[in-house]
Amino acid sequence: MSPRMKAITDPSSLTGPERAAVVLLALGEEHGTIWEQLDEEEIKEISQAMAGLGTVSSAVVEQLLVDFITGMSGAGAIMGSFEQTQRLLQAFLPPDKVDTLMEEIRGPAGRTMWDKLGNVNEAVLANYLKNEYPQTVAVVLSKVKSEHAARVLAALPEDFALECVTRMLRMEPVQREILDKIEQTLRTEFMSNLARTSKRDSHEMMADIFNAFDRQTEARFIAALEERSRESAERIRALMFVFEDLSKLDPGGVQTLLRGVEKDQLALALKGASDSLREMFFSNMSERAAKIMREDMEGMGPVRLRDVDQAQMTMVQVAKDLAAKGEIMLAGAGGDDELIY
Repeated sequence: MSPRMKAITDPSSLTGPERAAVVLLALGEEHGTIWEQLDEEEIKEISQAMAGLGTVSSAVVEQLLVDFITGMSGAGAIMGSFEQTQRLLQAFLPPDKVDTLMEEIRGPAGRTMWDKLGNVNEAVLANYLKNEYPQTVAVVLSKVKSEHAARVLAALPEDFALECVTRMLRMEPVQREILDKIEQTLRTEFMSNLARTSKRDSHEMMADIFNAFDRQTEARFIAALEERSRESAERIRALMFVFEDLSKLDPGGVQTLLRGVEKDQLALALKGASDSLREMFFSNMSERAAKIMREDMEGMGPVRLRDVDQAQMTMVQVAKDLAAKGEIMLAGAGGDDELIY
């Protein structure tokens, strides 16, 4: 939320959270114990107001601090900013909690919850909404822009999406309490989780680096790391997404990937694949295309391991790029059911 363009000179123009933000800014970090008396939702609301407050005139500060005026009448103007809010929160909240709060304030971009949802990838949003009641999904989709709602509906399971469309067609005006409850649920269960999962763990970053190694270099580093920290080595190995993990793609994902990979690279990559993975790709081609691919692979003769590794790395990178766009879903390499978009 960007700061106001002009200094605030009229206290009546401030909302309740903004008034609280002015008071807490004026009191400063030494009165951080006041924050400890607030619940998490109150902290979020006041933090949001504080980060977008801008300049507040000294007259307004004095008026709002009438019950605490002693020693404060000359406090002068104060500035509410993202950085000032972060400093104040750091005085009494754990660093990870501060990071979560400030990340939620900063993005996804948008002033309201519905603005924020409009900036969330449609595949990610659809994956969350498909577990909600159709009526709830209908309300959410009625509050976001039509273009985004269309993309989300297209990403939902067809029968579920049609049920949501039916509810939207029959929908009466939504009561304020219900809307508030849905907004609260989205804020606490979805947006906060989205903020947390967007942070990169150092082991995840290292797993990406290890993915880019050739097999010999990867084996050398893993072996060396195991001697120093077996736990880290095992965690990195579990997080790595390797060529054989493409076997976890669904048929639609395989076909999308096939359209994004050059035929010569595919033939080279499959040359070093396991029989089961090779057959999975062949089964998702037409009979004629699979026959031609087999003939091309046989015609290659012996190939260098380095070239096979490079072709497989290229395919994995294409798969990751498609997943980042929400066009395919990659199952986590660690063996759980989490989906990475």
